[in-house]
Amino acid sequence: MNVNEIRRQFPILDQEVNGHPLVYLDSAATSQKPLSVIQSLSEYYHGYNANVHRGVHTLGTKATDGYEGAREKVKNFINASSSEEVIFMRGTTTAINTVASSYGSANVGEGDEIVITHMEHHSNIIPWQQLAKETGATLKYVPLQADGTLSLEDVRNTVTPQTKIVSIMMVSNVLGTMNPIKEITQIAHENGAVMVVDGAQAAPHMKVDVQDLNCDFFAFSGHKMGAPTGIGVLYGKKALLNKMEPVEFGGEMIDFVGLQESTWKELPWKFEGGTPIIAGAIGLGAAIDFLEAIGLDEIEKHEHHLAAYAMDKMSSIEGMTIYGPKDPGKRAGLVTFNLSDVHPHDLATVLDSEGIAIRAGHHCAQPLMKWLNVSSTARASFYLYNTEEDIDRLIAGLVKTKEYFSDVF
Repeated sequence: MNVNEIRRQFPILDQEVNGHPLVYLDSAATSQKPLSVIQSLSEYYHGYNANVHRGVHTLGTKATDGYEGAREKVKNFINASSSEEVIFMRGTTTAINTVASSYGSANVGEGDEIVITHMEHHSNIIPWQQLAKETGATLKYVPLQADGTLSLEDVRNTVTPQTKIVSIMMVSNVLGTMNPIKEITQIAHENGAVMVVDGAQAAPHMKVDVQDLNCDFFAFSGHKMGAPTGIGVLYGKKALLNKMEPVEFGGEMIDFVGLQESTWKELPWKFEGGTPIIAGAIGLGAAIDFLEAIGLDEIEKHEHHLAAYAMDKMSSIEGMTIYGPKDPGKRAGLVTFNLSDVHPHDLATVLDSEGIAIRAGHHCAQPLMKWLNVSSTARASFYLYNTEEDIDRLIAGLVKTKEYFSDVF
């Protein structure tokens, strides 16, 4: 894997920020876009901008081919059994909300249980809170181990025959924890529950095989994997999707409309009301082509190396607290941390003055922040275009920040 060659495919990285070469370490929030993705959007808008599925003219046919071709690429990317199981949506948030609103409302009732964990992103907490309120169900949390991992024994003790839905992220956007989704899915199924997977931090960084995981639903976002913003995917098993009702109604998702009653199209279109996210889907298809040309195994290996390198360097800084599994082999390519006596926002501001972009805040995981007994943290997240030199710049910036605040106070 030639990282320098890969970097040349990302034009945004070739710039200075505050007088310094940009070091972008915030890919867990959103990744940068390769030139091939940018060009795919330009080609669509320049050459065949048209609506899909409706017109028989040449531009409409080419747009439909691009849109549905992207669906086929997603199907292969996650190894779905059919392209009918691939629903294009705005992102992970919309996908999880759709499952909660459609499947959840029809299958969860008073006395039932929904199981999640303390490490979940808000997008995988709030929809289930709302469903529990609406139905009278109980929202339960699998406890975390001291290092921010899950124990399968705790999962077994939390999931019961009353559990209808288990919804857990595959990779934590704060701790970097890689959860044993396949084993958790088996536990959910043994108790008659369906398994929903938040794959936002997994799909961009490692091979995902939804059939091997045997999960019932899997959601992810394009903008974290080199694709445009505003496009994402809900995968669902065909048998479940066929029984679910749409949550958006209008053009394109209908079969027949009468004065009092209407019927829906078959999968996947019954969940894609209105003009779909055509350019975004085409861009997602281009991003998948880009990632697969490099190889997801190579990307994951590279990120594990960067995480281990960063943790080793950061651990030598006095006053550094690193959150999540200590074993780099058990975590994805990000490091969340705090530097004593320096607020994460101050830390991020100083690093930005050095051209280094990291994340600071609660990372849309306030229950996890409470579990960690902090109000906020800093996070450096890595992707295929990052290098050891980027991390060296980060370490130098952290040392400089520590020295600056030591002098101030």
